[in-house]
Amino acid sequence: MVSLYSSFADPLSKNSKQLFTRRAFLPEQENNLWKIEAGFVRTFTYLEDGTTVALGLWGPGDVIGKALSKLEPHQMECLTKVEAVILPLEEWPQLTETLLAHIQQAEELMVIRSYKKVDTMLIKLLAWLSNKFGSEVEKGRLIDMRLTHEDLAEMLGSTRVTITRILGQFEQEGLIDRLSLHRIVLREEDIWYYEI
Repeated sequence: MVSLYSSFADPLSKNSKQLFTRRAFLPEQENNLWKIEAGFVRTFTYLEDGTTVALGLWGPGDVIGKALSKLEPHQMECLTKVEAVILPLEEWPQLTETLLAHIQQAEELMVIRSYKKVDTMLIKLLAWLSNKFGSEVEKGRLIDMRLTHEDLAEMLGSTRVTITRILGQFEQEGLIDRLSLHRIVLREEDIWYYEI
């Protein structure tokens, strides 16, 4: 069997830092969690027809794992290079806080996906990403997660073509700057009219 991850130590030893490459999957374990030290991970499942359903986006400090979900399948894909530490579920003292963080993120994403127009959903998603994961740069907030148009489409239940068109529109309107490697700078002061 080919390993989808590389590490400094035994891949399943607890409290050892594991390294994962972009687009690798964190191994699912029933009684363990993963604490992300660096990088970004998306969690998702599939419907019977093969449709991908995004469950969340996670970054440094977040704790994720199969043990926090009843969905089958439950996938954890690295959007960037990821460093993570395995945590035995029974030894994780902040389980309540972790569960609350998952519930809060699910609610936030549910509200974003509830808007009727894809352009509104997308600008709300970009604002959420910039607040949760972004960093201040000269022209706004940098979302440095290397999300593809397909990743964004799956988060919103849309299509890659629609997302590409709307991102082009946002860029023409001066709401965003698109950089190499799928990075986006959101000009937050210019998105006020999507809040109405």
